[in-house]
Amino acid sequence: MGVATMTTDKYQKCIDECNKCAQACYEYFKACLNEPDVGARKNYISIFVKCGQMCQMSSTLISIDAQFAKDHCKLCATICDKCAQECAMFKDDHCQKCTQECGTCAEECRKMAGIQYL
Repeated sequence: MGVATMTTDKYQKCIDECNKCAQACYEYFKACLNEPDVGARKNYISIFVKCGQMCQMSSTLISIDAQFAKDHCKLCATICDKCAQECAMFKDDHCQKCTQECGTCAEECRKMAGIQYL
């Protein structure tokens, strides 16, 4: 259920997943900075911030029922998929959890955008 109104109830799962993914990306960002092979993770670490920001903005746009929220969610799904792909290249526990979180968020964003994933 929406926090203040019921306007966005039908989108609540996507809002929640976007918020969860953003938080996860920032946590994983910090965790990867502390890995001994941090140099090998340069591109991977960079995408965490991008993905986190996209997820935060998607959550905001959905919450205000913005005109272009679905378009933004489509792009958010693409970025979450890329982040999940990068995460999957590393076998640490936090990277595997990232793969899962980003994948779930991407799926919810595609649903929000009305996209069938092929």
